[in-house]
Amino acid sequence: MVKGVLIGAALPLLAGCVRREVVYEPAPAPAGVSVPAPVVEEAPPAPAPQTEVVTVAPGPADAWYWVPGVWEWRGHWVWVGGHWVGRPHPGAVWVTAHWGWRDHHRVWVTGYWR
Repeated sequence: MVKGVLIGAALPLLAGCVRREVVYEPAPAPAGVSVPAPVVEEAPPAPAPQTEVVTVAPGPADAWYWVPGVWEWRGHWVWVGGHWVGRPHPGAVWVTAHWGWRDHHRVWVTGYWR
C-alpha cells in the first residue's frame, strides 16, 4: 500500500517533464548558388542627444504627445527631431526607438505606439 501511495504522489511531479526543442535551419542553397555569410554590424555608440525646443501643443494635452528627438540607426546614426503627434487612442503609450532582438540578431526598432 505504501508503494501505491508513493507512486500516486510521484505521478503529478513527473507530468510535463518532457522537453521539446524546435531548431530551424536555413534551407540549403541550390547547386551553383553561393549564399553570402550574414553580416554582423556593430553600431558605434550614438552621439549625445541634441537640444530641442518643445513648441506649444497643437491641441489638447490628452490628445497630443511630444515624441522627443532620437538618434536612429540607418547604417549610420541619423538625428530624427522631436515632433507632436496625435495619440491613436486614449491612454496610448509611446515606446521610444531602441535596440532589440529578433531571430537571435540585434535589430534597430523604431519608436511605436503601444
